[in-house]
Amino acid sequence: MRFLHSADWHLGRVYHGVSLLEDQDHALQQFVRIAADTRPDAVLLAGDIYDRSVPPAEALRLLDRVLEQLVLGLRIPVVMIAGNHDGPDRLAFGSGLLQRAGLVVRGPVEWAAAPLVLNDAHGEVEIHALPYAEPALVRSVSGDDTVTDHHAALAAQTAAVRAARAPGRRVVVVAHAFVQGGAESESERPLSVGGTGAVGAEVFAGFDYVALGHLHRAQQVGEARIQYAGSLLKYAFSEADQRKSVTLVELDGAGECSVERIALTPRRDLRIVEGTLEAIVAAAAADPARDDYLLARLTDSGALLDAMGKLRTAYPNALAIERPVLTGDGPGRAHADHRRTRIQDLFASFHRDTTGLALEPAAQAALERIVDRIEQEARSA
Repeated sequence: MRFLHSADWHLGRVYHGVSLLEDQDHALQQFVRIAADTRPDAVLLAGDIYDRSVPPAEALRLLDRVLEQLVLGLRIPVVMIAGNHDGPDRLAFGSGLLQRAGLVVRGPVEWAAAPLVLNDAHGEVEIHALPYAEPALVRSVSGDDTVTDHHAALAAQTAAVRAARAPGRRVVVVAHAFVQGGAESESERPLSVGGTGAVGAEVFAGFDYVALGHLHRAQQVGEARIQYAGSLLKYAFSEADQRKSVTLVELDGAGECSVERIALTPRRDLRIVEGTLEAIVAAAAADPARDDYLLARLTDSGALLDAMGKLRTAYPNALAIERPVLTGDGPGRAHADHRRTRIQDLFASFHRDTTGLALEPAAQAALERIVDRIEQEARSA
């Protein structure tokens, strides 16, 4: 049986003030063509379909068009789950009706929800869709008071899958999680404060293929049967060295799988150039990809007048400038992209810079609790 696995589309993403919807549309049309060429038995979309819980109308229309092409045009079943960026109830609107057409959507957690069952020459395959959910929600739905963290939450969900699976069937699980051993990227939103969002790969014991979302680098975690498809596009300059792709999976009759990465070609690449401003601008004339999204890492040590304006005369889609020689120290300045720095570290750095004093342990602990509560409320909004 053959599956096309993708995740982390983040439709509606805005990066450095630039909407990436046209870039996402360009990549998704390639995805549809790949589906038409490979004719998978199902498409598996492992969460973070949208970039935020209330996506813009243009993102809704794009998703609607792509799903129509896959499900109605190509007659390929699609299994789609909510990730931590998605509004689960909004994503799952109309799911009961849509399932009749071949689109299985799991937004909110449904305890022991029936799997999609497909057949091939070797028998039946169950596809279980496990949307992202906060531990407190899984604890409430399952009635299991021992669920206190993400590992326990996913372990409870996968235990329910094992209890419900039919004997002799191969089993595929679609999930959205940070599995220990996976390599992170800067563009991912942490699942929780303090690193407790990680889960162990052992929660997937006994499954034939695990289609994961959340980490933006395509990779396997431990065994070949546990795979991240990676994000649709590069969503941070730290991903400039990555090649984005979709994952084609072949599952044989014994439950063994082989994996192939099929590359996606971006409308505009996201890349980094380095040198003096004068040298970068001069080199642009011979650069065939002047329309790429660019980060210029300038080595100039003196003052520069209107550096971004000059850069954009050569590279019209330049997004950011870094000047490493001017970068300060301290946790609040740990990343050139301040959006990747923890709110707690930004606050602590601001407090130290304005008062000359470090936060006391009690104040730091209170700050952690406040930020944790705010982030949980934002996810459930």
